[in-house]
Amino acid sequence: MSGAVVTLSGGVGGAKLVLGMSYVVAGRELVVACNTGDDFTHLGLRVCPDIDSVLYALSGLSDQTRGWGRKDESWTFMSAMKDLQGPEWFNVGDGDLATHVLRTDMLAQNKTMAEVTGNLALRMGIEADILPMSDDPVATIVHTDAGDLAFQHYFVREQCGPRVAGFSFDGTENAKPQSQIVDALQSDPEAIIIAPSNPYVSVDPILQLKGMKAALKNAGAPIVAVSPIIGGKAIKGPAAKMMQELGKDVSVLGIAAHYQDLIDGLVIDVQDAELAPQIREMGIKTLVTQSVMTDLNSRIELAQATLDFARDCGS
Repeated sequence: MSGAVVTLSGGVGGAKLVLGMSYVVAGRELVVACNTGDDFTHLGLRVCPDIDSVLYALSGLSDQTRGWGRKDESWTFMSAMKDLQGPEWFNVGDGDLATHVLRTDMLAQNKTMAEVTGNLALRMGIEADILPMSDDPVATIVHTDAGDLAFQHYFVREQCGPRVAGFSFDGTENAKPQSQIVDALQSDPEAIIIAPSNPYVSVDPILQLKGMKAALKNAGAPIVAVSPIIGGKAIKGPAAKMMQELGKDVSVLGIAAHYQDLIDGLVIDVQDAELAPQIREMGIKTLVTQSVMTDLNSRIELAQATLDFARDCGS
């Protein structure tokens, strides 16, 4: 898999960049390591929100208006759930339900999460290599003033309301990075890209896997992150709120500090251009560009700019 572009991704923001990358990196040369710390079992079904966001984005099935789930979704299942007085806090559309049922059935046949994800990607006509960060289960726990909450309980049920004090990732002490990701990192990859996903709950679960940071550093490829913070705000999700509650600098400087021991370069938006010199003083090369992804063209343009920048960082 020589020359692969390995991209670490969470859900919505990551999926946007991955879609752009799929237009500038050929087929299986694009290797996507998806966060699975958000995964959980709901009503007996294994739900993988970040993997599904990437799958739906690359297959053209994602709902661009809501920012999650499938487009043209119907909600008969949830309506029936309400009639039966079942749990309604986590919305599952009818098309999305089919994905969860198929995944759960394949896992019950002792297939690995990577095999299941690859099977779903094939069914959806996706050429890129979409992989879970690990075949072993990992669960992100959010420590809050309302107690320790499983990520989906914090994010969906509690709507990110409780004040965050920290995070832990149950299972990372034993979970291994998925073997195909390791293979890609050991096969002279062209670049390693950290998508503009939440650094704490989307990227850190990947980085906390045993041996993952070492594998990234030893790959010999430039490592470039795209900032999820623009103008002191997150485009989507609770990243800015989390940074503020943790006492971090809610800016691209906070993102640079978070990844400082790992990355060679950071992509920031033109809104934050005045902070580029301070990032460079931290020993991190910086690309200032338009990084708000509003449509397909802007996704492709950011992907190309990020990849070109990574090549420059490696030269």
